[in-house]
Amino acid sequence: MDPVFEQLYEQYHDDLFNFLYYMVRNREHAEDLVQEVYVKVLRSYKRFKGQCSEKTWLLSIARHVAIDFFRKQKRRQWVKASEWSEEQLGADEPMPEEIAIQNEEIQLMYCCLARCTVDQQLVLVLRFIQSLSIAETAAALGWTESKVKTTQHRALKALKQHMEEEAEREEWRHEKNFPGMSDASNIALSSCPW
Repeated sequence: MDPVFEQLYEQYHDDLFNFLYYMVRNREHAEDLVQEVYVKVLRSYKRFKGQCSEKTWLLSIARHVAIDFFRKQKRRQWVKASEWSEEQLGADEPMPEEIAIQNEEIQLMYCCLARCTVDQQLVLVLRFIQSLSIAETAAALGWTESKVKTTQHRALKALKQHMEEEAEREEWRHEKNFPGMSDASNIALSSCPW
């Protein structure tokens, strides 16, 4: 099992970590959850039948681990994007997407993504961040391809609506600078509404 486990680790560790990080928005929690995934993999690899790719199987396990995490935390929403800090990201260990996140539109998208339902978030992360196909996403989530397509359509529509609403709020904030507040306070208010 050691060579197989090492191969899985080498090939898919970054994918697992990135998926869980997008779900929980906290480096420490993501690292803990990745370890939990590997424990489950070690316990269940003999039962893996190869009906889907190893990556899909691992992401399916990661999905269940993330859902269990949310249940334990008694909440169904992601940690707010506005609570991200350099300390959580690790200043000396930049995330692969760190450069892209600096783009304001992409920041807005990630901020608004947290306003989608958990199912919508799962589909968007698996389809567009993890680059899984419809079939792979369906296998990872244990859904039909039709449900993935419907959820993806609704998720993209909801994300677009949230982004448009936030853009309108942003425009209003710029037009009406809040009286009596410093520029720093006005800038803080112009970030995500939560």
